[in-house]
Amino acid sequence: MEKRKQPHMWNPWHGCHKTSPGCQNCYVYLQDKGFDKDSSIVQKSISNFNLPLRKTRQKEYSLQAGSLIHTCFTSDFFLEEADKWRLDAWEIIKKRNDLNFIIPTKRIHRFLECIPSDWGKGYDNVAIAVSCENQLYADKRLPFFLELPIKHKIVFVAPILEEVHLEKFLATKKLEKICVAGESYDNARLCDFDWVLNLYEQCKKYNTAFEFYQTGSNFKKDGKIFKISHFKEFAQAKKAGLDFEPKKQTD
Repeated sequence: MEKRKQPHMWNPWHGCHKTSPGCQNCYVYLQDKGFDKDSSIVQKSISNFNLPLRKTRQKEYSLQAGSLIHTCFTSDFFLEEADKWRLDAWEIIKKRNDLNFIIPTKRIHRFLECIPSDWGKGYDNVAIAVSCENQLYADKRLPFFLELPIKHKIVFVAPILEEVHLEKFLATKKLEKICVAGESYDNARLCDFDWVLNLYEQCKKYNTAFEFYQTGSNFKKDGKIFKISHFKEFAQAKKAGLDFEPKKQTD
């Protein structure tokens, strides 16, 4: 799956249930609280469910071919409550096979129950990103993830909560990319730059793509702790210059 700029957001449903330590300070819950909204209630999006199929007055798709679509980032695509909507969402994804969809999840254990009948070895335009915020959940989720029929496998170490070692998983050469981020907003837990560097070196060793995309609001570097505005976290992460693309293998 090619890297694309300026991804679009598509949330066919909204709301989720906290399921592991990474969920403690969930940004969706924090944002919904400002609108007096209960994030634990899962609801289908009335206005955005068919977003990838939306067309302009010229009868052309609003989302242009080749775009990267961040899918279900305010919920979990594999939630039980979404079972009644998911097949329709898969149909949209299949119809827009000219778009690249990335779907994050903490519920990879439900994957085989939730795929369409024609999934086969996976859709070319779909990447599944499993969230592993600490070593416990990396060791719990990734062995199962690695064996699933998915063409593009990504790991989100986000929010990173401790030093995480992925060498044994990277060695399988089944992971396409590792993405790392710190936690944001009030009460954000610490993101230590040394943890990020450690994962970067692991990815370089195994020639796997790496992206450090967000520092978090509570960021430690060179022994100092920095309080970073959420709106500067992305730019600050990019200044670290750690994004890595694997070298192409030659015979």
